[in-house]
Amino acid sequence: MKNILFICSRNKWRSLTAETIYKNNSSFNVKSAGTENAARIKVNAKLIVWADLIFVMEKHHKEKLALKFPEEIKSKQIIILEIPDVYKFMDKELVEELQLSLSEYL
Repeated sequence: MKNILFICSRNKWRSLTAETIYKNNSSFNVKSAGTENAARIKVNAKLIVWADLIFVMEKHHKEKLALKFPEEIKSKQIIILEIPDVYKFMDKELVEELQLSLSEYL
């Protein structure tokens, strides 16, 4: 079973929506976190080590991971979804965009 980590800035809308959509899927374990200090759950080394696959919403999230956790991400596959911070939690459009973007991976 794969461990999937979703990351956005504050872990309130995009990554939390992704976790919510996929948390009941028996094919993988999912968690979400944010890169900002104000994040609901802040990304840490333990979460990165736990993850088999990491999805970030924007390029700058991957850059922050590279700065803060260079050793932990060395062998990790990090996929940038290019989903902008323009949605609220569980917005219909956000759910559709996530499902479409993730369909080739999950």
